[in-house]
Amino acid sequence: MSFSHYGELCTEVYDLTKKVGQSFGRELDYYRDRLKPCKGRILEAMVGSGRVIIPLLEAGLLVDGVDYSPEMLASCRRRFEERGLVANLYEADLQELSLPERYEAIIIPAGSFLLIEKREESIQVLKRLYEHLEPGGRLILDLFLPDANFEIGKVGPTSTFHLPNGDSITLEEKLVEADLLHQYKVSHLRYEKWRDGALIQTELQRFGLRWYGIEEFKLVLESIGFSNVVISADFEYGKAPAHASQTYVFEATRA
Repeated sequence: MSFSHYGELCTEVYDLTKKVGQSFGRELDYYRDRLKPCKGRILEAMVGSGRVIIPLLEAGLLVDGVDYSPEMLASCRRRFEERGLVANLYEADLQELSLPERYEAIIIPAGSFLLIEKREESIQVLKRLYEHLEPGGRLILDLFLPDANFEIGKVGPTSTFHLPNGDSITLEEKLVEADLLHQYKVSHLRYEKWRDGALIQTELQRFGLRWYGIEEFKLVLESIGFSNVVISADFEYGKAPAHASQTYVFEATRA
């Protein structure tokens, strides 16, 4: 079985555990407040199944979404239909992003930027996002640092998710690679769907995570051309970061 990236079973678990409008900390309020002045288009990159974009649309903002997972986008469209919402959703690799619009703001919530496993790929993504901003447009994204447990081969406890139709999905995570020097780790996730005690579907996912130091990422943004970089901790605008367990929000402007 080959590895998938945010496939069918992953999407089912994602929808169950990350409901529309669910906020982690003050995350959703923060993005809504920072985007409130926008009169033009906003893009949510790595939009997933709509947890964040839907509340923003319901707040009256003009938001498009882009993701490379067709399964996630299909779920997002279903959620739009349930709520009578209409918005542009694009399936695309962010490294090759070429959309017809330019945006007043681009956001990547939930630390999703860290899922771009290779450094050169993440730099290319930031360049493409920069080109999709209007002059003076803002990029807003949040990052975090991983926990310090890097025991290769360690298998975490199995999680079980019960679906509304009576099926269940189990999830097992195994750390297979970690490199502190180059700031990344890779886990393999195994999803199994069960029905009446029988295994009916299996899905394997490669889950990479690349992290950045605070000043390091600021320098990366500035090297691409961004200016006025503001770093905030725990979704409090302007609050200086103080420790490694916080979430760090970066807001930067296309010059």
